[in-house]
Amino acid sequence: MPRRPPRHDENAGGSAALLAAKAALRQEVWQAMRDAGVARFPGAQGRIPNFTGAEAAAERLRETDVWRSARAIKANPDAAQWPVRQRALADGKLVYMAVPLLAERDPFFVLDPEQLADSVRAASSIKGAFRSARRVAVSELGRVDLVVCGCVAAGVDGARLGKGGGFADLEFALAAEAGLVGPQTPVITTVHELQVRDAAKIPVAQHDVGLDLIVTPDRTLRCQRGGRPVAGIRWSELTEGKIAAIPLLAELYRDR
Repeated sequence: MPRRPPRHDENAGGSAALLAAKAALRQEVWQAMRDAGVARFPGAQGRIPNFTGAEAAAERLRETDVWRSARAIKANPDAAQWPVRQRALADGKLVYMAVPLLAERDPFFVLDPEQLADSVRAASSIKGAFRSARRVAVSELGRVDLVVCGCVAAGVDGARLGKGGGFADLEFALAAEAGLVGPQTPVITTVHELQVRDAAKIPVAQHDVGLDLIVTPDRTLRCQRGGRPVAGIRWSELTEGKIAAIPLLAELYRDR
């Protein structure tokens, strides 16, 4: 029997009503993708869902000005954005990729297209990154020109819904505190059309990072979001369980 993916929102902070609304929307999206047969291996439930057309979405992203002008990108490690990471390396971009679940004391991979042990395709996978990338602390990263996030749902108003662990928001907060991203740093996602939602349909918290661009296999949507305050880590919104589960957070919390 396949192992059921974990609930990533178990250590999430925030109001019970907000968490319940987010959880319900995730289930709605995962079910819709399963019903339509557009969720690829390893399945949608509990994940940033890999989707049919991910390569076409990555190619469409490649045509945008923000992509062409970026020299270094920070990308999530999920399978849905594997085609994006491949194309970034193929285009000569430096790729910063989070270690899954930020589970290491040095929580980022640095993939340099000129220093890969494997092919671009292999090196940009999670497994390949352990061979081709250097694992570094946040302080060893350089400026980020573009942030690529995975989503369960993406709103045309820039609202983003992840899988519940808050990792994308934490990565952005860590990078913000290190001065690597700012309010004007573009944040984009690639998703299936079934993951796109109308304005005000995705519940958000203060710490949720908004999107500037949504790219599907069929279209590119520029989000009309408001300003993005970059406040760094919001300790009051993190549970003890979340802090304890991420070595870097636990260390930073002790040193406060």
